[in-house]
Amino acid sequence: MRIFDRLLPEHNKRLKMLLASALTGGLAYIAAIAPATAATVDKKDMVMVVSVINTTNPYMISNIEGAKALSEKLEIPLEVVNSNNSSQTEISSILSILASGKKVIMFVNTVASSDAPTIVDAVKQAGGYVTIWWNKPTDYKPQSVGDNFVAFQKIPGVESGRCGAKAIGDALGGKGSVVMFPGVQDSTTSKTRVAGFKTEMKEKYPNIKILDERPSNWDPQLAARNAKDLIVKYGSQINGVWSADDGMQIGAMQSFENAGLLDKVKFASDGLYPKTLEDIKSGRGGNAIVGETFHRGYMASAVGLYTAYLAATGEVVPSTLPPEKRESLFKLSCVTPSNYQQYLQYDEPDAPKQFVERLVKNGPWNTEPMPLVGGGSNEQGEF
Repeated sequence: MRIFDRLLPEHNKRLKMLLASALTGGLAYIAAIAPATAATVDKKDMVMVVSVINTTNPYMISNIEGAKALSEKLEIPLEVVNSNNSSQTEISSILSILASGKKVIMFVNTVASSDAPTIVDAVKQAGGYVTIWWNKPTDYKPQSVGDNFVAFQKIPGVESGRCGAKAIGDALGGKGSVVMFPGVQDSTTSKTRVAGFKTEMKEKYPNIKILDERPSNWDPQLAARNAKDLIVKYGSQINGVWSADDGMQIGAMQSFENAGLLDKVKFASDGLYPKTLEDIKSGRGGNAIVGETFHRGYMASAVGLYTAYLAATGEVVPSTLPPEKRESLFKLSCVTPSNYQQYLQYDEPDAPKQFVERLVKNGPWNTEPMPLVGGGSNEQGEF
């Protein structure tokens, strides 16, 4: 208001305030209608943040590995948030980092879909950039929030569930009974995988009965306990086990092995984690694992963080991107014991570093083996 102090008498304070308000409103209007321009954050002012649901699940551990590889490549310090399966811990930890004053470049594997708006709003208020992976409310879209919510990204969930259902259905000859281990109940990822599994079973294997389902929070130990309970309840009635990810499958398989039932049950899941690969190669449990899907946590976190980084540096302006680059689906592969060999290269010791090298060269939407294949959040759903 200093300009008005010089132009107007002191007794016209009210008029000065009105003019200042009009000027502020006009500037805001100009900013709103002006073409989108690239933001710029100096690299020395950045901190990279990877937020994971827990550090017991192999996928979440892999998320951290990808973030470390990109942090080293871009020479930006990294902070790790371990949510310990708690939305409250997740959000409070992120708020603490935001309070440091650094501009955050953030990847969040949200504990629950409903966490996304709170996290995104906090990052936006702090002037940071965030990419959400896997879970958000259906009608909560980056395009409606602004450039600070750079993108929502995930691997197709319905396709994943269908892959697992087909593997178990074929292995059982279309007859039998199965149990299910979804992840977090308020999770886009879990809901879509469950939807895909049930849809495939209903359409292709009507003589296979789903006995029970126990959400196990992506946690191997919780899945092991839940599997033990279901074994007590159903015993030899269980012919197949589907898990929404390999972390839970690893726990469930251990309980079936302890009960002496591992070689009598067929398993399918999502992730093709290194431990699962070992079990496929060894034929554990009389070739108990019959189907998997392939993607890697280090790829997801690196893609998410690099997308946010490009927005922060002004190399991309999110509001000018096509819809599929704001709400993105990346490639999923269905894997069986007969074709798993082609994926072994992605678990070599230097695989995260090599992926990051390709990522920086090719960009977040065109890097093998996880290129962009579609967009939108319309695959959400549950039964």
